[in-house]
Amino acid sequence: MNTQADARILAISISEKKGQKKHNIPQAELITDFGMKGDAHAGKWHRQISLLNISSIDTMRQKGADVKPGDFAENITVTGLVVYELPIGSKLRLGSDVLLEVTQIGKECHSGCEIFKQIGSCIMPTQGIFARVLKGGLIHVNDTITIED
Repeated sequence: MNTQADARILAISISEKKGQKKHNIPQAELITDFGMKGDAHAGKWHRQISLLNISSIDTMRQKGADVKPGDFAENITVTGLVVYELPIGSKLRLGSDVLLEVTQIGKECHSGCEIFKQIGSCIMPTQGIFARVLKGGLIHVNDTITIED
């Protein structure tokens, strides 16, 4: 696993309605036990925030997919940390305020996934992770990410 020293937020993505493609924003407010303010997938459940590593997106690009951060419906694209190697229950500090707890590794893709149709594979089932917000606050692109004990 990479050292935390270089782990940071590369992109923040949001969609106001379910089924709508996420778009990138420079900062977001995360709400305790809810998720990202204004995001359609926020709520009182275990998948409040989704995270994906940029290297996973790069893998799909190498297979021919024209994809960028947010295209896998992840809220936060990270660099410098292999998120799918984190055990369930891991706590991540984003910037100085926000604290997340990893609740799920991977998810079943819906059958109509455009990326799967294009390439024949997708990374979210094995490499995307989900977390709930233990402590809310503002996050920004380039904020550091640290693993808390």
